[in-house]
Amino acid sequence: MNNYNKKILIYSAQPYDIEYFNKWNKNYNFNIEYINIQLNKKTANLSKGYDAICIFVNDQVDEDIAKELNSYNIKLIALRCAGFNNVDLESTKKYSIKVVRVPAYSPYAVAEHAVCLILALNRKVHKAYNRIREMNFSLNGLMGFDLHEKVIGIIGTGKIGTAFAKIMKGFETKIIAYDPNPNQELIQENILKYVELEDIFKYSDIISLHCPLTRETKYIINEESIQKMKDGVMIINTGRGALIDTKAVINGLKKRKIGYLGIDVYEQEENLFFQDHSYEIIQDDLIARLITFPNVIITAHQAFFTQEAMDEIAKTTLNNIYQFFYFNNIINEVKI
Repeated sequence: MNNYNKKILIYSAQPYDIEYFNKWNKNYNFNIEYINIQLNKKTANLSKGYDAICIFVNDQVDEDIAKELNSYNIKLIALRCAGFNNVDLESTKKYSIKVVRVPAYSPYAVAEHAVCLILALNRKVHKAYNRIREMNFSLNGLMGFDLHEKVIGIIGTGKIGTAFAKIMKGFETKIIAYDPNPNQELIQENILKYVELEDIFKYSDIISLHCPLTRETKYIINEESIQKMKDGVMIINTGRGALIDTKAVINGLKKRKIGYLGIDVYEQEENLFFQDHSYEIIQDDLIARLITFPNVIITAHQAFFTQEAMDEIAKTTLNNIYQFFYFNNIINEVKI
């Protein structure tokens, strides 16, 4: 058995992180410390004395934090996720801190969850479940629609968007997509047709977001784009919370322009998700309002959460760290 004595601090650690990282750390025997605390300006000092830190989607690295991490001689930030919008890459580069990630833990997990949200919203599964528990077997108000022949608009056809498209093809839907870098395989296999972004808004019955969060894609769903959509459109977001302007979506729901909303991410989720707030009064008025809509389903960044994905996340993250420290080999690096 290998014995690598590098000290790793894992921020925002949940019981399942500990289970899977301990499982795969048997191959390395890194000295890992787990803390259920987010990385921010108040907690960056906890990384002192470690060789590397491991962070998740709601941990923050800005210039001040990067500077502080550098003062503690932290040379590596290992993201245990695909997204990296929570890290200021210019600052990490400035302070010679390398950033690595898990580029593809399980595209099927996220894609299948998006389909789950579509089916649950359409067939009112959440409402039916609660009715039956109260011995109410009425079907009134539970009518859905056939997915067959509906137009599915996909924004972003990377690995997750591609997996989602192939699943939706099985429902015999008509799929259109927007991506600055079209996937030629999807065109050749006649899975979908690429169109302009305006056409996604104009023609889609269901819009599913699978693009990264960038300056260009922030609030890609906004007041203007919503006005271009079909009445009663369904919007699904399993990407990043800030792809959607929450205030605009709430207005769309109130005006019945948006008929269904399924989100696994939320733009202010770092203050809510992955924690139990059931005994607290939530101060976030936007998510509190969203929860009141009967045609909205919210899951708390659950889409990635499968056994296969957790195995891949732990394996890849630990190997990223191992390759960096013992072979000076930076794999899965995030660059500007």
